[in-house]
Amino acid sequence: MEMIRSFIAVDIDDATVLENLSKIQERLLRTGADLKLVKPENIHITLKFLGDITMTMVDQIYNEMDQVYFGPFEIKIKGIGAFPNLRRISIVWAGIHQGNNELRAIFNQLESRLQTLGFKQDYKGFSPHLTIARVRTGKNKELLVRELNCLADYEFGTVAAKCLRLKKSVLTPQGPIYSVLRETYGKRLNAQESR
Repeated sequence: MEMIRSFIAVDIDDATVLENLSKIQERLLRTGADLKLVKPENIHITLKFLGDITMTMVDQIYNEMDQVYFGPFEIKIKGIGAFPNLRRISIVWAGIHQGNNELRAIFNQLESRLQTLGFKQDYKGFSPHLTIARVRTGKNKELLVRELNCLADYEFGTVAAKCLRLKKSVLTPQGPIYSVLRETYGKRLNAQESR
């Protein structure tokens, strides 16, 4: 039986925002730090990593996603930081400055709906962000940290979030290849919100 590595996400598909993210990735590379950049077309906000699922589960997951209440909303991307912290960097992220509440509301609905399908609750909690690079070694870390501090308030722009996507992830030596399995525009709370 074919297993599909999958996750639910909001894609970042605004050309200006992606261009700005790309520019900053280049700046980070110039520090000489040992970085693996996320390709601009792969940048997204992960709402729920599902791991390996079967093809028959795709429709079940989609049915639950399709019951989530949300209307189109704006996500403002601003600032840069690192997980777990600047002393021990493994991931460089761009922050979500506006749209956090809406993303959390979607995440909470997905969490309870997907538990009915047997998915475990995410006890780490939800921290909306965009992963833009992974740090492989400590090479030139001081320069990287200095650059991250300079970019702490950098504004990337605003994205209109209209749909949730169930995505397939195929890992390759060149990096992951993502494709969309299903997408939903969600349920509206009332007529006013669907305008």
